[in-house]
Amino acid sequence: MNNKELQFAYKVRHALDASLDALPDDTTQRLAAARRVALARKKKGATVKVQQYSLANAIGGGNLSQPQTPSWLSRLGVAVPLLAGVLLFASLYQHEHSQRVNELADIDAAVLSDELPLSAYLDHGFNAFLAERGE
Repeated sequence: MNNKELQFAYKVRHALDASLDALPDDTTQRLAAARRVALARKKKGATVKVQQYSLANAIGGGNLSQPQTPSWLSRLGVAVPLLAGVLLFASLYQHEHSQRVNELADIDAAVLSDELPLSAYLDHGFNAFLAERGE
């Protein structure tokens, strides 16, 4: 069934469903009887195939009569953005980590190149002195 035939079938089904409540009782009883006869004639071992359609096929106008399995291209379409996201987050982490290391290296270089001994930085009185001076 091509796309136009399928659309026509959907329109017919919708029109029939819309006017279902307006049918007389004798017509609905005859339709129910015809359905029972059809079900009785159905082969015992026959199974009804239920087809599943993907949203991409319905939107893209693909062949709706046959369900399609995901191809390698559609899997690649999922994998590539996922891989790009992982690489983006890894590069952001690396950049932030290197910035933190550079900041710590600058602090260490400033402390080691200062004229004050290291014990002065551990003295609580020195911290109070710096707080009073506003440094």
